[in-house]
Amino acid sequence: MPAPEHAPERLNDFVLKFANVNGTGSASANTLIMKSIFRSGVPVVGKNYFPSNIQGLPTWYEIRVSAEGHHSRTGRVDLMLAMNIETYGRDVKEVAPGGFLLYDSTWPRSSLLERHDITVLGVPLARLCNENFEGVRNRILMKNICYAGVLAALLDIDLEVIRALVTEQYAKKPKLVDANMKAIDLGYAFAKANLPCPLPLRVVRLDKTAGHVLIDGNTAAGLGCLYAGATVGAWYPITPSTSLMDAFRGFCERYRVDAATGERNYVVLQAEDELAAIGMVIGASWNGARAFTPTSGPGISLMNEFIGLAYYAEVPCVIFDVQRVGPSTGMPTRTQQCDLLLCAYASHGDTRHVLLFPSDPAECFHFAAQAFDLAERLQTPVFVLSDLDIGMNDWMVPELTWDDAYRPDRGKVLSAEELAKLEKFHRYVDKDGDGITYRTLPGVSPKGAYFTRGSGHNQTGGYTEDAAEYRQVVDRLKRKFGTAATLVPKAVLEGPGNRDVGIVSHGSCDGPIREALGRLARDGLTLDYLRVRAFPFGAEVESFLAQHSAILVIEQNRDAQLKSLLTLETAVEKHKLRSILHYDGLPMTADFIAEAVRTALGATARRAAVAG
Repeated sequence: MPAPEHAPERLNDFVLKFANVNGTGSASANTLIMKSIFRSGVPVVGKNYFPSNIQGLPTWYEIRVSAEGHHSRTGRVDLMLAMNIETYGRDVKEVAPGGFLLYDSTWPRSSLLERHDITVLGVPLARLCNENFEGVRNRILMKNICYAGVLAALLDIDLEVIRALVTEQYAKKPKLVDANMKAIDLGYAFAKANLPCPLPLRVVRLDKTAGHVLIDGNTAAGLGCLYAGATVGAWYPITPSTSLMDAFRGFCERYRVDAATGERNYVVLQAEDELAAIGMVIGASWNGARAFTPTSGPGISLMNEFIGLAYYAEVPCVIFDVQRVGPSTGMPTRTQQCDLLLCAYASHGDTRHVLLFPSDPAECFHFAAQAFDLAERLQTPVFVLSDLDIGMNDWMVPELTWDDAYRPDRGKVLSAEELAKLEKFHRYVDKDGDGITYRTLPGVSPKGAYFTRGSGHNQTGGYTEDAAEYRQVVDRLKRKFGTAATLVPKAVLEGPGNRDVGIVSHGSCDGPIREALGRLARDGLTLDYLRVRAFPFGAEVESFLAQHSAILVIEQNRDAQLKSLLTLETAVEKHKLRSILHYDGLPMTADFIAEAVRTALGATARRAAVAG
């Protein structure tokens, strides 16, 4: 079917979505297209929507092509590749008016033709592969690569770019290179001969990806742990954090194995559950290793008792919480920001914990190193709160850089020589007034020995149930939390800071907020924006809240957890805060934010999206 004559040309500005069946090997073909666009110098981002159950269920992969470099979800689909018969009805409804739907026409699907405001394109992918390849599994796999060739023709992607990627991917398997090239050529030739090539949706070479990489947050965080000097990782597999440990282990196998002896200079432990995992991390950290565990909300729930031990006994450790939808099992493969309060006050009793909020994979990398430094300087658990959108999706970020002069900040750790100069070592005496005491590592010196207590203890480390001695210790822990506010990453301000209305947000909300602010500014509506990067909140957060008469708090959960944290932990007047909440499990869009802001400020909008 020819493309409509009225279809507007969309150069480097469209959304391509793949509807596949989980377990069919489609991921390779989908990422091949994304990487080909990236190699063409065009900014791109990929988002994966997959089931939490086993092979055979529907899965979707969405690529946004944006010359302006936007990396948030748009909520629209310009070209749908419908490869799953079970979801045809749903997939065809998602295509925007004037858009395109591509499907396997080996089997007629007349129902696809019911929408008259889109263009339906058929390619007999199964027939082409059945005629040219042997074996059922091989034909299924090659069908995906075949549609990559079709898309190359339709979107005007340079075929040589795709061929170069295939050659790189299968460099050690020449037979796979030949088979993939054959499938790509089959699809490309059919499209050129039978379809309107190129479509109005086109990839035009740019030079906007130089100095950038495509990476997901879990891989970046795993790499950050390696660079930070972490040598121990313990975890229990849980979506969406498992790939963080997989990445760390892969990097260690490459860079932490002695070339001469084959000895591994790291330990990765799969525990029987999350409680055991955090116990292993605390034990390794107490012994002087840099240790961490990656998990998600259900894992944090199980870890609470040990987290309280690490807080009260003052043992450094790092916990990566890749947030997903709750409560309970919730939706394990959907994204949310619903663990803020859980992590901020994890464990029973009076506790406050340091939280870091990366907004993209690049910050996952850098915050990993900062988390270990903070944990050791403050002698306390530090949480890095990512989410599924950041952790498991493909983002374009600036190339990761590292200062080779970096040395881990171990904090107040006494050496044998320093201990020898002391008359007596007391573990919990605050000599500097910052709430942080001096610690020792096992085996350094008998003089530095002490009993690590999770029960009531005084400043010398002895057991106590004395009211005054107990208060002395917990008041110092509170003072230490105040010190933490001066050490954590500062919030980032966008705008002059003196506008009447401000936005406060954190984490993966950043991309859609920035895009929405650009749209609002073009309409004459300008706001200040403060991206909070850590808890406890620094003085700059207090200042921002005080200087604005109205503050919109944008976050991805139902119960306004960031707003609650701001209300509890700052002097802000509660009536100044209004929430914009998004919590359906899908990443937030700029359209949603722009309309919600207009609604909150009294403008007319079709959908109200603000909760007071």
